[in-house]
Amino acid sequence: MSELLVDFITSLDGYASGEGWPGFWGLEGPEYLAWLGEQPEVTYLMGANTYRLMSGFAAGEVPSGQDEFRAEEEASVDGLTRASKVVFSSSLEEPLTWANSTLVRDDAVEAVRAMKSSGSGLLSTIGSLSLCRSLLRAGLVDRFRVAMFPVITGATGQERIYDGYPDVALEMIEHRTFDGRIQLVEYEPRVLEHPPLGAPA
Repeated sequence: MSELLVDFITSLDGYASGEGWPGFWGLEGPEYLAWLGEQPEVTYLMGANTYRLMSGFAAGEVPSGQDEFRAEEEASVDGLTRASKVVFSSSLEEPLTWANSTLVRDDAVEAVRAMKSSGSGLLSTIGSLSLCRSLLRAGLVDRFRVAMFPVITGATGQERIYDGYPDVALEMIEHRTFDGRIQLVEYEPRVLEHPPLGAPA
């Protein structure tokens, strides 16, 4: 059975990106990049908007506000190009042009449920905030991981991650700090029907 990881990179105030900021907010360091390079092979899950954005980067479209990709950004996009990707969309047309991408038009929750029960290895989301929210609500997420970068993007932040989420209890699995500034937290999530009625035992 496959395991599903929701994986976010955020500002401290919970934004997935910021207008005018480079990838990783320009704050990645050697420890963090080395850790990224050690991650196991995964199948990435994404929606149409993330596919359009990331496949555009892979085709050479530079993010707004930048003249060119930094080496770290190029390496990240190259790794995604080589990886297996499943794209959930009713608006995209086949064939998908980004290498190693498969289009699925079925309901994403049911499709991922089937992928988990019949497959092996690790499934991981990338971006795709509404997809992540739907998979979490359905109880399909095994691990919830967030790398928080030391910046508050109150004026320029885009894509607030946790808006529309249910209440979720999080049990810590792992935590560590990279390069003295990037905080990683990883949890086992449990969606709550209502807030706890009393203090934890």
